Parts: sequence; structure tokens; C-alpha cells
Amino acid sequence: MTRVLVVDWPSCKGRGLCHELLPEAIDLDDWGYPVVTSTVSDQLLVNARKAMRACPTLALHLVSERT
Repeated sequence: MTRVLVVDWPSCKGRGLCHELLPEAIDLDDWGYPVVTSTVSDQLLVNARKAMRACPTLALHLVSERT
């Protein structure tokens, strides 16, 4: 099972907290909005969930994709 972070663009305000909490999987573009750079491995799962809960607009979601 592959886990992917998805950004709810209408909700995202580009504060960058997700990048601070999960720099292994999220970069920021020139305007401070998140760019998801990788899937979420088992090693990153705890931090990915922390980043989701910490988002001030709840714009980050973890989606499981079956392969």
C-alpha cells in the first residue's frame, strides 16, 4: 500500500508548517506553498500524521493507494 500526501488547495494558506514538520516529503514553492516530493514511507508515517494535525487550515491529507 502506498501512502500519498494531498493538499487541499482552496484551504491551504501557504504557512509552511507542514514543511517544517516533514521536510523529507514536502518542499515549499517560491510563494511558500507546499510541494509534495515523495510518498510517505513507514518511517515517515508518524511525522506525516503530525503535520496533518498541525496544519492550521487542515489542508493536508494522507491518502492510501492500493497498488
